[in-house]
Amino acid sequence: MLIPKSVKVKNKKHLMFVAKQVCCLNGIAADWCRGNVQAHHLLKPYEGKRGMGMKSSDNNAIPLCYYHHAELHDTQGDEDNFWGKYDLHEDFGRDKATYWWSISPYNQERFKK
Repeated sequence: MLIPKSVKVKNKKHLMFVAKQVCCLNGIAADWCRGNVQAHHLLKPYEGKRGMGMKSSDNNAIPLCYYHHAELHDTQGDEDNFWGKYDLHEDFGRDKATYWWSISPYNQERFKK
């Protein structure tokens, strides 16, 4: 039996929407947010998969300031431990990505019946 391939979501407008939000760690992290906010593609996405050297789908993006985005990537891809550093649940990033996708004005799935 063949396993259906997941469709990769590409949505530049959604990424721009995410990047206009406040960093997910603002007010949580003891260190201050620094730099512009960027859309971080989850290393362990809630939906779909990511391959070696590939980003997850755009619906798996969260807002992180430059400082926290760089700090997360310095953890050698251990995103779950990164959230633990801030006493957050390992699903914190996946929960935030789900939230931002659910309210995004560029999520066409919201408007289908």
